[in-house]
Amino acid sequence: MSPPRHDRTPERWMKRTLALTRKGLGASAPNPAVGALVVKDGRIVGQGWHARAGQPHGEVMALNDAGSAAQGADLYVTLEPCHHQGRTPPCTQAILDAGISRVFYGAADPNPRVAGGGGEYLASQGVEVIPGVLAEECAFEHRFFLTHITKHRPHVVLKTAASLDGKTATFTGHSRWVTGPASRRFVHRVRGWVDAIAVGAGTVLADDPQLTCRLAGKANPLRIVVDSRLRLPSQAKVLDPKAAPGCLIACGPEPDAARVDRLVKDWVEVLPLPLGAAGGVDLAALLAELGARGVTSLLAEGGAGLAWGLVSQGLVDEVMYFYAPKLVGGQDAPPMIGGAGVETMDQALELTKPIIRRFGDDVLLWAGVK
Repeated sequence: MSPPRHDRTPERWMKRTLALTRKGLGASAPNPAVGALVVKDGRIVGQGWHARAGQPHGEVMALNDAGSAAQGADLYVTLEPCHHQGRTPPCTQAILDAGISRVFYGAADPNPRVAGGGGEYLASQGVEVIPGVLAEECAFEHRFFLTHITKHRPHVVLKTAASLDGKTATFTGHSRWVTGPASRRFVHRVRGWVDAIAVGAGTVLADDPQLTCRLAGKANPLRIVVDSRLRLPSQAKVLDPKAAPGCLIACGPEPDAARVDRLVKDWVEVLPLPLGAAGGVDLAALLAELGARGVTSLLAEGGAGLAWGLVSQGLVDEVMYFYAPKLVGGQDAPPMIGGAGVETMDQALELTKPIIRRFGDDVLLWAGVK
């Protein structure tokens, strides 16, 4: 591959390309929502993004948009172009057919079917290839896909809303609302990004949530309830197809047949799984099953038991902690994370690169996991 030229504009164009990538979030899984931009003589002549699995990739959409103007132009793409036949033809051939002169890409693709092959193949065919442009930013936008490819499970985002003293509800169980409307609107945006959303049975019994995305034009994620003993009432809102179709209940092995029959519908699946060391549903087995089904991202919203199960097993990739300027108190008020906890501070889960954002009076701490 050729070394980068002394060009002051690649980062600027890649930022524009990243904005295209975000348009496909929540709709392209299990494929990445790759954004692509065709630039010629300092102006954009084509753009595109991968809108849905089975449809053309972002590079092809951008090249089609550019038409004959792609000849001799630069192509900016957030992820290394694919060089394999999947549900659609390889993007590398489309790039060659269009007569692209230079390809700038951000993140490398760890998919074993790609793994450097796309960039190397293009370079071998005379195309100048400049990798790693805003690589970290591009990898962040494609983190769901990258986790799915490398860990064979969904990228797990642990989201919690709490008071400043770390309580998610009062000692009576009252929790509406911990945070304000601005925070809740942003959570619906996040629900629109992910493929699935999960809660424990206790959250459903206490709050009876719908677990839907209430934003126009956004699909609802698959709703998952972790309910080892199938305590879920059949009238729970999460099971209502009018709110959203698609619900999976993860339970323990050999569930009671009568309880299964009571819950199973055309849009509701009961999935028996082995139990973990703590006696609840084996969450690693659940994530492996979801990964095999093409689920690339999971938003874990509650409660404290599910949060501890994911944290204690090293299954969390990212956290979103919303803090409201309130003090609740109470030894028996639910905490953000339950379970036994760690014994020493060096066993604590460490976060990295935290971002602080304000939503009204609330504060969001958004960070990755080391």
